Amino acid sequence: MSRKASGLMAWLIQRTTAVYLALFLSYLLLHFVFNPPADHAALLAWANQPPVAIGLLLCVPLVLAHAWVGIRDVLIDYVHVLGLRIGLMMLFGFVFIASGLWVFKAIITVGLRG
Repeated sequence: MSRKASGLMAWLIQRTTAVYLALFLSYLLLHFVFNPPADHAALLAWANQPPVAIGLLLCVPLVLAHAWVGIRDVLIDYVHVLGLRIGLMMLFGFVFIASGLWVFKAIITVGLRG
């Protein structure tokens, strides 16, 4: 995020992603409590359904955006040494990008196997 994502825009990003994540994670919780998959094949079949696959693929960047705005705000507010702040932002940015790519690879691999 740049300076354009500060103030009201950062607040809107946090709230929008939080609403989606709360709804999607509630759906996942209710689904697995009331309709748990019998085996791995049933889980893959469920994950390959288009609404679920789209929900999972949408969940990944929203989790990363939500986490990034939060971490960015904490670093800006509490790390006053500019070099350290930039280094930490680069580290977290790298971790978030690598995590997102790994999750996308895992979701796509599941879709190709199913």
